[in-house]
Amino acid sequence: MRGILGLLLLFALLPFLPLGAWGAFLLDVGLFILLFTALALSWDLVARTGQLSLAHGAFFGLGAYGAGLMVPHLGTLPALLLGSLLAGAGALLLGSVTLRLHGLYFAIASLAFSEVLRTMALKLPFTGGPIGLPVPPPFGGGWPLASYYLAFAVLLLAVALSLWAERSSFRLAQAATRQSEAVARVLGVRVVRVKLLSLLLGSLVAGLAGGVYAMKALFLNPYEAFSLGRAVEALVIPIFGGLYSTLGPLLGGVVLVGLEQALRLWIQEGYLVVYGALLILAILFLPRGLLGLLGGRRG
Repeated sequence: MRGILGLLLLFALLPFLPLGAWGAFLLDVGLFILLFTALALSWDLVARTGQLSLAHGAFFGLGAYGAGLMVPHLGTLPALLLGSLLAGAGALLLGSVTLRLHGLYFAIASLAFSEVLRTMALKLPFTGGPIGLPVPPPFGGGWPLASYYLAFAVLLLAVALSLWAERSSFRLAQAATRQSEAVARVLGVRVVRVKLLSLLLGSLVAGLAGGVYAMKALFLNPYEAFSLGRAVEALVIPIFGGLYSTLGPLLGGVVLVGLEQALRLWIQEGYLVVYGALLILAILFLPRGLLGLLGGRRG
């Protein structure tokens, strides 16, 4: 818990630290760490039921487009809320149809869901189609740190939900569902309801992250908003940091997103080669993620 509080305090105070000439760049990196770590925590919340979701890119995109379309008419906070609810509605639709599927079958169905939404965003006229959609900055651009602290608020919500699921009786229901759905049903766990609630909570956070991202980027296109890479990033960060925990995705997000931005700056064109090689080495030699490494050192 101290590690979680320490990281949150660091991000809360980051804009006020003496960052020098790198201040603007480091704040942008910090904002992306906040958003993608929140997305990773939302994916981990679903993974605790044993489901491999590739739909978090879709939830991210729904939140981004929902907020981007509504912010000129309703303002920043109502638009973010509506974007999040749109992502939640998408999760309920997906879950009601597919959550009786298991493992790889659910992963394929969730990936198909993402592709359908991306195709719709390309074809519908009000989304801007392949040309894209301009998005106003939060609060009309009057507060330079608005995007950063909105991203921080999304991370706080993701951490709160993760800790609740980790420390309440809901953790037992998720663990039983993950280990064996048949046994969980015998024990009285409503398996489909547990999986659907986990997917819904994860999608709401992912939608909020997408909405803040849209207001930071100031422009959306379907290839970026509904990118498969976004779903993969949401999956890789918890695996790298440590699954089924709150601290694991937090550590994974700080290290991986920070490393990606640093490599993008130093190596530019070939940064993905180095980034991919480091991920392969981490998966091979850190099967339990950073939390496993830290636990081993403590032992």
